[in-house]
Amino acid sequence: MDEALHLDVDDAVFAANFPQRHFRIDHHLVGHPLLTIDRLLDLAGSLPPQLVEYNAGNVEVCQDPTATPRAGLSLEDTIRNIDRAGSWVVLKYIEADLEYRQLLYECIGEVAHLAEKRSDGVHQLESYVFISSPSSVTPFHFDDEHNFLLQIRGWKEMSVWHHDTPDAVTPEDLERYYLGGPRNLPYRPVVDTPDAVYRLDPGQGLHVPVHTSHWVRNGDEVSISLSVTFRTRPLAREAVVHWVNGKMRARGLSPRPYGRSPLRDRTKYWAAKFANRAVERARRY
Repeated sequence: MDEALHLDVDDAVFAANFPQRHFRIDHHLVGHPLLTIDRLLDLAGSLPPQLVEYNAGNVEVCQDPTATPRAGLSLEDTIRNIDRAGSWVVLKYIEADLEYRQLLYECIGEVAHLAEKRSDGVHQLESYVFISSPSSVTPFHFDDEHNFLLQIRGWKEMSVWHHDTPDAVTPEDLERYYLGGPRNLPYRPVVDTPDAVYRLDPGQGLHVPVHTSHWVRNGDEVSISLSVTFRTRPLAREAVVHWVNGKMRARGLSPRPYGRSPLRDRTKYWAAKFANRAVERARRY
């Protein structure tokens, strides 16, 4: 094992599960100087306000994103007192800071060659930090990128559903999201019966597949987690098809969901690309 590496990834496990299944990894980022509370407080103060979200952590699993309660503290006080603030904080797109960008690139660089064998065109590298009070909840939602969640401090439990679990995430959910809607998901009976529950302790991580539903409950300690993410060329094409389907459904049509007809998916993708190019050309005149 090369001690300079940040992640411990079993090549065979990666090949057997990426991109559609959850799987565990280990990492060596516990105690990293960029991931302490004091350094993250500095980072939070340097990020544009739109890249910082914080609210009360005592929320419902199926929380309405338009009605998420605030904890009543400033951002600085929330982070400084995170052990008793009852809050949840996310710092988004932290690669805006050059030091965090370097850390992100180093982490993804350790898995990109494996990902390329399964889903080509790794791009759009992005990273997030989650700082959470004990027992706080991240509601039922899905991610729109290939996500490796790395637990740095404290522990949490993730209730997850597989990509092929009926009704965990519907085509309409994805279409609504790609038209600009939230990634939070409405209550359904499937929420009561996760396919798996993973406990993540410091030094452990989890690959969270794209568009798979999950929710998170922190343990009895302050939690710090780092997400390192990327997209691939097939995922970018899929996103376009969901957007086209959403537009069609809004016009009263019943589009074939993504993945049911590869030919139709390709037709929708290229039609959208050509339409976009036509609009761009028209704007030049």
